[in-house]
Amino acid sequence: MPVLQDRTDLRRRLTRLAATQSGYFTASQALEAGYSYSAQRYHVHRGNWEQVDRALFRLPDWPVDLHDQYVRWSLWSRGRAVVSHETALTIHDLGDVNPVKIHLTVPLGFRMQAPGILLHHGDLPDTDIWQQRGYRVTTPIRSVLDVASGTLEIDQLATVIADAERIGLFTRRMLLSRSDEFGAETALRIERATQWLDARSAT
Repeated sequence: MPVLQDRTDLRRRLTRLAATQSGYFTASQALEAGYSYSAQRYHVHRGNWEQVDRALFRLPDWPVDLHDQYVRWSLWSRGRAVVSHETALTIHDLGDVNPVKIHLTVPLGFRMQAPGILLHHGDLPDTDIWQQRGYRVTTPIRSVLDVASGTLEIDQLATVIADAERIGLFTRRMLLSRSDEFGAETALRIERATQWLDARSAT
């Protein structure tokens, strides 16, 4: 009976952890919860756990949510990745950008790679990051500045800015004041996008 109770406690402990991570957990987290590596292999073999990547598992039949994939990639990166750029825009519901790959900003020196992932290397200040349930994402203003530094079309960039203004995420003045931090080209693209908006509203 004590052994059965211990197993129940282990399962409850792991489930509580997985509940904060959309059903996902890593091998190291399972080990900390009390599951040896041989026990982990057993649970995968029996179908109690689903192995979704190397050293990454999920409880089967866990309810699916739109943002689950971001939790997965956060765990894959050992918590170092921040969802950013075009992918962050979709999370903030800005514009109509539909990126083919998931954009992640990772620290300098990060060497891991994975299919379907586009990595941007750089150090993000804490003020440019929002903590979500199980993952992190760049703030709306940082996300817009990041895509403005890329190849997003001016009309698409203008739509993103208009959406952010409409729902009160930031003001145009705030965006313009920060644009110089990202270089002259980015500042110019932001200015052109705001001019495009002014021209459209004048017609």
